[in-house]
Amino acid sequence: QVRLVESGGGLVQPGGSLRLSCAASGTIVRLMMGWYRQAPGKQRELVATITANDRTNYADSVKDRFTISREGTKNTVYLQMNRLKPEDTAIYYCNAATVAGTLSWGQGSQVTVSS
Repeated sequence: QVRLVESGGGLVQPGGSLRLSCAASGTIVRLMMGWYRQAPGKQRELVATITANDRTNYADSVKDRFTISREGTKNTVYLQMNRLKPEDTAIYYCNAATVAGTLSWGQGSQVTVSS
């Protein structure tokens, strides 16, 4: 069973930066991983994904501000968030998947962008 543990998040002023981390355990298979977020009263939305071959994809709203990356050959991924905006405020969830579908979700990390 794949387990995801997130870290990072917190409160930051507009224009600031934060980094989220997500470490997967319970498998040696290289996974597709991603970050999703859910703001109050809104549906969960995709933020960024990275495939098993390290191809990345971003939501238009975060392109050129956020970067998803993987640590070497591990199933540990990071989301570097720069030039944060108040509308980036949400709970961010890490996701692990294969071509067959989602394997697991992280516990969620609160990101609040406010002055």
